[in-house]
Amino acid sequence: MDRGTGGVTYQTVDKQYFEQRQLQRHAGLFSLWMMGVGAVVAGEYSGWNIGLAQGGFGGMLLAALIIGFMYICLCCSIGEMSAALPHTGGAYSFSRTALGPWGGFTTGLAENIEFVLAPAANMFFMSSYLAAIFGTPQSALPLWWVAGYVVMLGLSLRGLELSMKVVIYITVAAIAVLLFFFVVAIPHVDFFRYALNIGAAADGPAALADGNGPWLPFGFTGVMLALPFGVYMFLAVEQLPLTAEEAKNPTRDMPRALILSIVTLIALALGVLFFSASIPHGAHAMGSSGEPLLDGFRTIFGDGWAKLLASVAVLGLAASFFAGSFASGRNIYSLSRAGYLPTSLSVTGARTKTPNRALATGSAMALSMLLVVWYLGGENNVAFMGGFLVSMIVFAGMVSYILQSIAYLRLRTLYASIARPFVSPLGRFGAYATILICIVTLAYQFFDPLYRWAAIAAAVWYAIGLAYFGFYRRHRLVLSPEEEFAVSGGALGHPERRG
Repeated sequence: MDRGTGGVTYQTVDKQYFEQRQLQRHAGLFSLWMMGVGAVVAGEYSGWNIGLAQGGFGGMLLAALIIGFMYICLCCSIGEMSAALPHTGGAYSFSRTALGPWGGFTTGLAENIEFVLAPAANMFFMSSYLAAIFGTPQSALPLWWVAGYVVMLGLSLRGLELSMKVVIYITVAAIAVLLFFFVVAIPHVDFFRYALNIGAAADGPAALADGNGPWLPFGFTGVMLALPFGVYMFLAVEQLPLTAEEAKNPTRDMPRALILSIVTLIALALGVLFFSASIPHGAHAMGSSGEPLLDGFRTIFGDGWAKLLASVAVLGLAASFFAGSFASGRNIYSLSRAGYLPTSLSVTGARTKTPNRALATGSAMALSMLLVVWYLGGENNVAFMGGFLVSMIVFAGMVSYILQSIAYLRLRTLYASIARPFVSPLGRFGAYATILICIVTLAYQFFDPLYRWAAIAAAVWYAIGLAYFGFYRRHRLVLSPEEEFAVSGGALGHPERRG
């Protein structure tokens, strides 16, 4: 055992330890770009629309623009860090180098909550689509969840390279479905009648039969309350650096893929918001829909054709489900390889080099949380369950983004001489803007009495994880690539810094 700074202890491991924990490089720029979009594209299919009930069309539009700007800032900062520190640990790696072991785990844990729950929410929304398509009762939704995770784990056994190819193909199809929806919706658009058909009433949003209502029916507060649902349109694009050790040229391709991904997602988000709200039955109906894209297709084609098209639309949710699940596995893998979680979880398959144990652990955690929320109230209120899951994910995501932005600012100061193949054009301003918007989004989560408990639940999960590290795991760390880089002073980029 070697004692390091920051109150942690490193255990000695042999050469075989890392031989059992290897990944394969196979991803180029296009693959990374599609992985970035695929991780998020489900957010354009479901979940975002709840923001219409919080802020009306204008409130949701402003929320999406504010959050879109925040993600541009975040992706530029992450792009710089991922090119300089191309490790699978991603956000944990950045914060470990800049903020020490506690900062690394604090960031990694926030991402763990986000990446476990994000595919779980995608699976939940996908099950709503599948239930509507096949006519299964709402009580059977948990069976769809189990089936989805079984398929994902079965695919992972064939290797992550094949899994990534499947995600890429599905993502391209999902983008095509959204573009098709935009085109066929054009003849049905009546913006002022349908997108502005939400008014304010004492008990919440009220439908305006003739539309032409206010852009901001709930004022500035509505914009702020819609922010978490704007986040869901872009959330998880930051998972891309977790594939660094599978990328052929991470220092060159990772920043490009991040920026291409967020620009693509902003364009799709604005399109889906405008066209979904601007056709019958308008923004008010969309605000409470469990499957908004399916409802949009129903409006245009009728129920029969809508089901056929929705079966294709499920691909978008599937793309994010698979990509998010693999991100969850990589997050658990990197934290486990470094000893922050039980090291047995990071052992990879001998033939496929796939972190199957980490994937199975993340899947078990996700299914457990789905069932807990289901039996706490989701069984009788699908919209509530969707909003609850989204709120938990957003809480964890905002905490992670704040810590990553602080890490970026610290790296700029402490490791000024480290090689940076890509430099953020927004620099420190982008990091400070991200922190500010994240703090505001977090604060307004607690203003919504319906979803306040979701944020509290995520905070409790976070506290339990920190206690586990503080009382147990911090004395069992391993000098993984991320830890070695940080302990060595950033490969001489900052030789006077240790631990």
